[in-house]
Amino acid sequence: MATGPGSMSVEKSSSSQEVHMVDAGQIHFKQPQDEAIWEGAEKGNRSFFDELTEPQILKALTLRNEDGRSILHVASSNGHFEVVKLLSHGVDPAVSGVNACDDEGWTPLQSASSGGKGAVVEALLAAGADVNLANKGGRTPLHYAASKGHADIASMLISCGAKVNRKDKVGCTALHRAASSGHSSMCELLLEEGADIDATDVNGQTPLMMATICDNRQVALLLLRHGADVDIEDKDGYTVLGRANDDLRATLIDAAKVLAEE
Repeated sequence: MATGPGSMSVEKSSSSQEVHMVDAGQIHFKQPQDEAIWEGAEKGNRSFFDELTEPQILKALTLRNEDGRSILHVASSNGHFEVVKLLSHGVDPAVSGVNACDDEGWTPLQSASSGGKGAVVEALLAAGADVNLANKGGRTPLHYAASKGHADIASMLISCGAKVNRKDKVGCTALHRAASSGHSSMCELLLEEGADIDATDVNGQTPLMMATICDNRQVALLLLRHGADVDIEDKDGYTVLGRANDDLRATLIDAAKVLAEE
């Protein structure tokens, strides 16, 4: 092992798995407690965090893993409401990291919304989470709740100011995401909350087109009943009927005829 000035080497203890860095005679190592903190966040060990002092908790909130995620990210994505509440409530959002982003731009609220962790979403919103923060893909918590069909979470987000017609980097709204995933109840909710039924993405495609392309006929018929325009052309010049397979095309034509007669 080199020990001269400015040299560095690494040793790993087989028993503790702690990494020791030797730099110019100085030994630095990861505090053993850090591993326990990450484990507590992942497993939702509230009693572990109850035993920490306030300075220890504040230090724990500054920790980041290799993906740039904090312990609040980890606890949130795993649905550990009690730990999330302890770490975030009554703490300045700038300190708790409730709006901190990981390396992909995900906040704890996005993780909880995507994972369907309703109680955690509620706790994060109460702690000052920004409902409209977007990740690197331009997607907000509502985009993820919509794509996964978490209607209860979508309702919470909207009631706290989520922008229903916010578009991501490819021009998709929450309604696009819900339609392409086949979540008819979510589409109904979004429409009730003012979603633009004929919003177009970067390819000129509407939610109805996406539902059609994905053969989500229940959603397609729902959007049709709500007045979606079947004549809009995407950037390739296709309409909804042009994008539909033969079976769905016939269904849409029949449905349009019935609606026209009403």
